[in-house]
Amino acid sequence: MNIGVVTEIKPDENRVALTPAGADRLVHAGHPVSIQAGCGDGSGFADEAYVAAGASVLPDAGAVFAECEMVLKVKEPQAQEWPLMRKGQTLFTYYHLAASRELTDACIETGSYCMAYETLEVGRTLPLLTPMSEVAGRMAIQAGAKYLERTHGGSGILLGGVPGVKRARVLVLGGGIVGTNAARMACGLGADVTMMDVNLDRLRYLDEVMPKNCRTVYSTPYAIREHLAHADLVVGAVLIPGATAPKLVRREDLSILKPGSVIVDVAVDQGGCVETCRPTTHSNPVYEIEGVLHYCVANMPGAVPRTSTMALTNATLSWTLDLARMGPVKAIRQSDPLATAANVVLGKVTHPAVAEAFDLEYVPPREAVEAL
Repeated sequence: MNIGVVTEIKPDENRVALTPAGADRLVHAGHPVSIQAGCGDGSGFADEAYVAAGASVLPDAGAVFAECEMVLKVKEPQAQEWPLMRKGQTLFTYYHLAASRELTDACIETGSYCMAYETLEVGRTLPLLTPMSEVAGRMAIQAGAKYLERTHGGSGILLGGVPGVKRARVLVLGGGIVGTNAARMACGLGADVTMMDVNLDRLRYLDEVMPKNCRTVYSTPYAIREHLAHADLVVGAVLIPGATAPKLVRREDLSILKPGSVIVDVAVDQGGCVETCRPTTHSNPVYEIEGVLHYCVANMPGAVPRTSTMALTNATLSWTLDLARMGPVKAIRQSDPLATAANVVLGKVTHPAVAEAFDLEYVPPREAVEAL
């Protein structure tokens, strides 16, 4: 299968979907690889490195989409890329379709095989979401610490405090990969950390493995409001695979927070778990509502593209190889994990959470390819 890699055009996105090492693996497996000229520059991978790995270089995204049976990306296809997608072509990337009806409709119109990293499931885990969740969770604390500084509009509190001065309080909503990495970073900086989740088994596990300056609390609307009153930094880290994030912090709850406190909503890709969340960019990352700073960058790992690109390729490469070897139809029929990655297939919505988000007809992925 011919595999293509294009330059990411979402604002401030410097990642690329494949490293030269990944291209080398694909080429040696018998799959020609074509890259868009300069696609790896933002991550520090020159075209020459891809050529040395056996890839060819094409001048623009149009050429890549035209020549390749499968296209690899990092972020969801942007509006100017929709016309380039074609019927029967496979596009393997992050989509987060439940957050955008417009994007969902566009994917349906293309007739492509839209395979999503974020919904590929193995034994109740999301292995292709994990590496970027790890990066985003850690970056959430770096961003929160920065915007708590008075010079950036925050309350002027240092996360770890100093001897004789109280530490900042960090509230992490969600005990998954993002939340755990955020809490570990905050704990490492010496903050007073509270993690909230509705999964008691997960809370028991976290209670055993997290540092002593981290406490766990069962999440209820009442408990969230109670802890918002004391929080200096709130990290939204809730995920329902493929679905819109639940709104855990309402607009009226902002009045509970202290002036100069900071919210970092990592769930912004899925609509955000804070009602006042709206996507921002690395160029303009924050806005203020009722004295509370909101950091809602939708591609946080894009700020550390070298690390992120390598971590992403490490996770996606084996699945890319399987998808290329089998093709989308056989992959959906024979691979349970790749079937869960199918979000839109030949104009049919094949992920239940996406269908539910927009009241669209859901067609099981294997049923969508049954007649092929």
